[in-house]
Amino acid sequence: MMTVQIALPDAMAKEVTRAGLLAPERIENILREQLSAARLERLNQVRAQLAADPLPPMTTQEIQAEIDAYRTEQRRAVGA
Repeated sequence: MMTVQIALPDAMAKEVTRAGLLAPERIENILREQLSAARLERLNQVRAQLAADPLPPMTTQEIQAEIDAYRTEQRRAVGA
């Protein structure tokens, strides 16, 4: 486990302490929420990019080639 030290202005430190926001469990929850929000934001950005410039549809042959390549890769990974 990593220990993190932060510096806060005195007034803010007192306020967040009173609110219980400096408890390790609370900080972990806050950070998890922020990570989730950041992931969703990145996902929304990618969605917007794809909507603005969609990928061309794949042909049946291209789809089958991708499936075959994946299966070959999986067989190599397990040593078959």
